[in-house]
Amino acid sequence: MDTLHKVQLFIENNKLLTPQSRLIVGVSGGIDSVVMLNILSRLGYECIVAHCNFHLRGKESDRDEEFVSKLAEKLGLLFKKVDFDTVNYAKRRKISIEMAARDLRYDWFAGLLRDVNAQAIAVAHHADDSIETMLINSVRGSGLRGLYGIDARNGNVVRPLLGCTREEIEIYARKNKLSHVFDSTNASSDYLRNRFRNDILPALAHINPSVKHTFLENMNRMRGAWKIYNQKIQEIKAEICSAHGNQMYINIPKLLEQADVTTVLFELLQPYHFNGKVVEDIVNSLKNTSGARFFSETHCVLKDRNQLIIEEKEVDSDVEYLIEKQTKFINEPIGMEFRQFAAGKDFQVSRQPDKIHIDADKVSFPLTLRPWRKGDVFYPFGMTGKKKVSDFFIDEKINRFSKEDAWLLVSGKEIVWIAGLRLDNRFRITPETKQILEVSLKSNN
Repeated sequence: MDTLHKVQLFIENNKLLTPQSRLIVGVSGGIDSVVMLNILSRLGYECIVAHCNFHLRGKESDRDEEFVSKLAEKLGLLFKKVDFDTVNYAKRRKISIEMAARDLRYDWFAGLLRDVNAQAIAVAHHADDSIETMLINSVRGSGLRGLYGIDARNGNVVRPLLGCTREEIEIYARKNKLSHVFDSTNASSDYLRNRFRNDILPALAHINPSVKHTFLENMNRMRGAWKIYNQKIQEIKAEICSAHGNQMYINIPKLLEQADVTTVLFELLQPYHFNGKVVEDIVNSLKNTSGARFFSETHCVLKDRNQLIIEEKEVDSDVEYLIEKQTKFINEPIGMEFRQFAAGKDFQVSRQPDKIHIDADKVSFPLTLRPWRKGDVFYPFGMTGKKKVSDFFIDEKINRFSKEDAWLLVSGKEIVWIAGLRLDNRFRITPETKQILEVSLKSNN
């Protein structure tokens, strides 16, 4: 069976796409994505070419962008591209360059999918990529989930070439005389994946010439085993986990009732990028006092009394967002809506924690929204004296994660509101108030 029909059959068998649907096709300019674009176009799909310039390889990155742009123009296809400052993003988020590039890429793809009303995002992972991923996961210690490689579908992301080997893709490109660019970093064994690709897999092929086929068979069996295993994990998750806003809570007493605490906790924490060693440290802390924290690249786990709380790592505490007088709503860093109106006799002050009413004449624009900082002081509503924000958190039994997530609405240098928690008494509504500013927290979903 030729590669074109093999991909067509793979799409049909895995129910990846409906015929002639509109697709976002991720094209880097390399041989895999160029072949994928060619095949999907020939199969009758409406392809929109999407290219990310991560600016990680200097002139080579710009060369790739130009190549993909001209390829889309030659094929008469719509071309979309985006530029990323990947290095600074990784530094800000305190994550690896690889993870930063992946996050930026898929976030942009998701937005583009909505903008052009496409059915799916097609990316060019193939069978060799899946085998390499399985081997890397085995070495790093990924658990059962990592031992069956890459999924053909992950939400709106589909991988039409996953049933093809790299050799089949190269043969297809030569046969159809497809030009492509070459990423110079692929030849270097300084990168982990390249070591498996260039050194380890060829060595294994000397032992078993059919090693790739053997791996693919084993991965298919492992995928079936994972489905049965994961069903039980999801049942346990429903029993011992709960979500509150951006935080995930794990009930420690119920966790300790499980037949294998370490295995269950590993599976619950793996989506947040915690490795086996950190999971073992958390398990060893379960019967100790509260306050211990554990970190992955992207998240933190806090042991707080009888629960584990999972949350994204805190952002830079120096960041500030300005809110001008004409602002009606904001989405970053949190959702807020602003409304100003004249005071009236029938007006009722909000008693809800996610909505406040303040005397508009007592604030100065632009307002500032920022994280709380050590030494911050305010005058809690209902009190005449001042109080440290840190002491307020202690008195209100606010856990450490909620403290780190706290945002302050500030006028000049004076705190107006600890968002969602307490208004400053100096900005309260009084009988003399003429104009009222209403501020509400809104979901970003």
